Amino acid sequence: MTVHVIGAGLAGLAAAVRLTLAGRAVRLYEAAPRAGGRCRSYFEPRLGCTIDNGGHIILGGNAATLAYIDAIGSRAELLEMAPARIPFLDLTTGERWLLRPSAGPIPWWLLAPSRRLPGARLADQVRLVRLLAARPHDVVTDCVDPSAVLYRRLIEPLATAIMNTLPEQAAARPLARVLRATLLRGERACRPMIARRGLSFALVDPALAWLERHGARYEANARAEQLAFADGRLASICVNGATFDLHRDDAVILATPSWVAADLVPGLLHPTAHCAIANAHFRLKWPAGLDPPLLGLVGGAAQWLIARDDVVSVTVSAADALLDEDSEALLDRLWHDTAKALACEGPRPPARLIKEKRATFRQTPAAEAQRPQARTAWANLFLAGDWTATGLPATIEGAIRSGYRAADAATQF
Repeated sequence: MTVHVIGAGLAGLAAAVRLTLAGRAVRLYEAAPRAGGRCRSYFEPRLGCTIDNGGHIILGGNAATLAYIDAIGSRAELLEMAPARIPFLDLTTGERWLLRPSAGPIPWWLLAPSRRLPGARLADQVRLVRLLAARPHDVVTDCVDPSAVLYRRLIEPLATAIMNTLPEQAAARPLARVLRATLLRGERACRPMIARRGLSFALVDPALAWLERHGARYEANARAEQLAFADGRLASICVNGATFDLHRDDAVILATPSWVAADLVPGLLHPTAHCAIANAHFRLKWPAGLDPPLLGLVGGAAQWLIARDDVVSVTVSAADALLDEDSEALLDRLWHDTAKALACEGPRPPARLIKEKRATFRQTPAAEAQRPQARTAWANLFLAGDWTATGLPATIEGAIRSGYRAADAATQF
């Protein structure tokens, strides 16, 4: 049995690793020159250094992601912030605070005055139970009072980053699942981790090297152009103009973006609306000096800062309103917030702005109902991607879990 995995983003890489561990022969195809999809590193000549195409954080409760990292042997590429502490700055008031979860599965830290958010009422924190019990049609603001300090200083920044959808539109249930696996499981599950050198060094390149060592075949610049179906199964694949037939026991995992999958698979139900993410990278003349090298911002255009030595990366999620803004003006706005957070002065340093228009699907309750399962109507065709029905938001953890689910289904068909 050979399993053909189309798409070498994290979902496809995770599927290929899982299948190889299960003893299956694997062929992995990627339409782009490099693997990694929306989670990779590249050399940026404007800055003279390597940057990531997006800002991503892994948490200690991301079990599938850490299992994948351990399988490919790249745990040393992660910088773990232990004990867990996530700093925030309110740009409008100048107040700073630390999110410091307590150890163990009982979140008593939410009740401790020394650990509570500045200005947050105990009653509002108790009402978080409503978010954990969210109904399928609930959005985040149905469950948390948007006028509360707790919402502005914790739920809104977390929900926007995790869901990449405005909280008044974002489905509450997937967010609640993330909170249960992290904030409500204690300090260890909340530990932020960032890639020391970049996402490709931690998540992509080690996977490709591992797959090669274990006999899997990988082809870059290999675009799947057409799938042919017959007798309830996928019969052949056309890659770069060349068509080959599948053996009876072969399977295919389609781990592409949703719109690519929809072009290849007739009648595929999938989310069709998307949300943007904007990322800005600033090359400083000095090390950023953030400790820990992560900072959440409230009250400005910038939302999260990640620092690696002299490069500070800014992430703005649910950034559709910024897409038409002049790039130089937007960089100036984001640098204003960054400079304020770093307490530095002077002109804007060399910068690179990346706008990803279709970063994730728009994660509304309606879109949740459109997410397809790993199994399809064709016996030997399976789907992977953060847009499939994982029960999680469209995150690294969701992508990797989708790859694992598709791989497990492909070994059992």
